[in-house]
Amino acid sequence: MPLDSLSALDVAFLCLEGETTPMHMGAVVTFRPSEPVRPERLATLLADRAARIPKLRMRVRSSWHPLGGAQWEEDPGFAVHRHIGVHRLPDLYQADPLAEFASDWIAQPLDVRAPLWNMQLVTGLPGGEFALLLKFHHALTDGQGAVEIAFGLLDDVSVPAQRASTRHEAAGPTRSPFDALCHGASAAIGQATQSAGIASAVLRAARPYPVSPTATVNSPSRRLGFVRMDAADVRWIRRSLGGTNNDVVLAVLAGALREWMINRGRRADARPLRALVPVSMRGREAGRDGNVLSGYLCDLPVELDDPAARLHSVRRGMDRNKKAGPARGPGALPILANRVPSGVHRLATKAAGRAATLLFDTVVTNVPLPGVPMSFGGARLGEVYPFVPLAAHQAVGIAVSSYRGSLHVGLQANGEAVPDIGSLSDAVTKSLAALLLSAQRS
Repeated sequence: MPLDSLSALDVAFLCLEGETTPMHMGAVVTFRPSEPVRPERLATLLADRAARIPKLRMRVRSSWHPLGGAQWEEDPGFAVHRHIGVHRLPDLYQADPLAEFASDWIAQPLDVRAPLWNMQLVTGLPGGEFALLLKFHHALTDGQGAVEIAFGLLDDVSVPAQRASTRHEAAGPTRSPFDALCHGASAAIGQATQSAGIASAVLRAARPYPVSPTATVNSPSRRLGFVRMDAADVRWIRRSLGGTNNDVVLAVLAGALREWMINRGRRADARPLRALVPVSMRGREAGRDGNVLSGYLCDLPVELDDPAARLHSVRRGMDRNKKAGPARGPGALPILANRVPSGVHRLATKAAGRAATLLFDTVVTNVPLPGVPMSFGGARLGEVYPFVPLAAHQAVGIAVSSYRGSLHVGLQANGEAVPDIGSLSDAVTKSLAALLLSAQRS
């Protein structure tokens, strides 16, 4: 595939785009300056750095080869300032003015005829802090790719290089044309077999009845919630009860969703909720741009009242996923989508997207950050809250980012289904406290 072509998965994200299902991810990043903020200087700095990132100057152009495909091309009318805004929060009392502004901002779809991103510099936060709001369409990149773009906006970031593999495979004999043809045919058959296995697993995992307890009518409205967790608490739970940090976070979210459902008058004991947990494949597919993803399906045991039991259930489920690997099973849906011709996505993906609740109830993604100090315009980075787009008919999507001793949970909810995002945010905090108490008693 040419370097300037969108993959089939990238095209799929474009096809899922709609007024009530915008397919962009986002982040709210706060900074702590050591001197009074000059918004004009910061906006100019942001524009200069954004303009130097080639990917941010590109727009999508449909192509005939492959049929239904698309390519990146430089936007001839590119003007960086059209993608950057400056906003000062009002002095009038609001419960959380940053969340209010960010909720309205993230609800606005990106113009798919222009470069697929937007940024807002927001001042007026308590203590003289400011925030940088980032929005990237999922066709442009995945979560880890968005982090790499963000590095180009920040002050110089000394990210430790990943250790290169020291293994060197011995060069094999040169294949004859016939052997090369046989090898290619064997690889194609293997890929087709794997794709058939994923498709079969997806069909078996579909749940046509009963309807998901969190399913909702699509709405253009969005509500954002910010929750900070102490990474030391998560590590304590992991050491006491077992599992990984990610298992602990999933168990905390299961407890929060349980309380949220009960408070809404929904039964939490009927069945577990199911989360699609994206898995980055960038380390396995070097040189790929755009989306390089697979995923796991993980049951969130909202039917269990005991916090420790929820963690053990999540751990068993994730251990099974890891044993199978990220390239098989129904969670590998992104791999399958990347092997479907782009033309098919143009015809069928939007309709298929409406059936997302048959397969999963929410998305929970982890966006890891390096632990090194980061800054913008000399102001120290404080918190990073990522946000994942909502699939059709789903009430909430959850993204988590870790940075220097804290875990930041970004909740993005359908504004009609979850008008009080604060209740869900509070439920996350309470669920962590309950699981911590269980760990201390063990």
